[in-house]
Amino acid sequence: MAGYGLIGEKLGHSYSKTIHEMLGEYDYDLIPLSREEFDAFMKERSFKALNVTIPYKKAVMPYCDKLSPLAEKLGAVNTLYFDEEGALCGTNTDYPGFLKAAASAGISFEGRKVLILGDGGAGSMVRHAVKDSGAASVTVVTRHPETSPARDLFKCVSYDQLDSYQDSEIIVNTTPVGMYPDNGKRLIDLSVFAECKGVFDVIYNPQLTDLLLQAKKAGIPYANGLSMLVSQATEAAAYFTGKPGWDSRDQEILSALREKSMNIVLIGMPGSGKSTIGRALSVLTGKAFTDMDEAIEEMAGMSIPEIFAEYGEPHFRDLESEIARRTGKENSTIIATGGGCVLREENMDALMQNGRVVLLDRDIEKLATEGRPLSTDLNALRKIKKDRGPLYEKYGEFCIDTLLHGPKENAALILEKLKGSSF
Repeated sequence: MAGYGLIGEKLGHSYSKTIHEMLGEYDYDLIPLSREEFDAFMKERSFKALNVTIPYKKAVMPYCDKLSPLAEKLGAVNTLYFDEEGALCGTNTDYPGFLKAAASAGISFEGRKVLILGDGGAGSMVRHAVKDSGAASVTVVTRHPETSPARDLFKCVSYDQLDSYQDSEIIVNTTPVGMYPDNGKRLIDLSVFAECKGVFDVIYNPQLTDLLLQAKKAGIPYANGLSMLVSQATEAAAYFTGKPGWDSRDQEILSALREKSMNIVLIGMPGSGKSTIGRALSVLTGKAFTDMDEAIEEMAGMSIPEIFAEYGEPHFRDLESEIARRTGKENSTIIATGGGCVLREENMDALMQNGRVVLLDRDIEKLATEGRPLSTDLNALRKIKKDRGPLYEKYGEFCIDTLLHGPKENAALILEKLKGSSF
């Protein structure tokens, strides 16, 4: 018997097993099924309870003995369980999970003008949840409004009509634009939506898509799909166990998942100890370690002084941006940046999508200079500090004086300061 688990076609990057087993109530398996295997599996009913994901949320419905009114309305089931009479019941916990996640981020739909990007399966659930929450209006943005499955119940417009909806107050992205591995892709320019009061993106890899990074910079409340995933899982656990109250664990689980997956990005002056403390953090956390300067040298096949001497600083900065794009996509990594990484906003955007940024500082007279083409003497260091100082302060969430403690102690201090905070 399969017991408890998740069925779908491709489950390689699912957090569901981790989330459910953190509840400590039952074992939970990932059960990938081909379309050919799906029918036999459902007919056999050799399981206790299941979650369902793409592409089977609609396909499981005919196998159910009972459907909740919500599942019938949405035309999608993501939770299967047996009732006391042994009937296979289908319901949908994505809907309450989405609403709880939005509420936790301070995003309210009641009386708001809501813009939903995308009209696929996730968009269907979101459309109904937003409408049922009392939105003043719901507009669906899609590439093909004339054939959209949402057109019978909702106003559908194309992306080139967005100028007419710049007064939208809540924006929800249900498309895969910006999802790993296509990180950083921009769907809309949030700056034109002057009345925006909340942004939700159902994507959770990366933690901060381009859309959410725009919201964060603008000081707009935002949430991503990981909070929704946790909330729908604890809702499902109530059906699995017959016991309510699992949602009290939502924030605890969400914090643990974020802490485990997040990158820690170290910025600061050349020679401030980023590589040394980064390696100490890697040992302390078990996270991978990447030194961006070393990665640049490996990619170029020459040392940084050689790159500067042969190709100049602009070429080096281009290589640095490429490494930032690659490294920023990763999870659970300690990243030691080069001293000038902050000079390009695109670098920091790439690194912040999965990372928390910590500024390392050190007395300018005690900075290391060997092998550093731009910081050969004290005067050069003073100029760099003057030029880059405001950028270091802009991006660093907090500052560590690396001379006050040793590398291990500084690493522990950084973790302590990061604990309990979020993206």
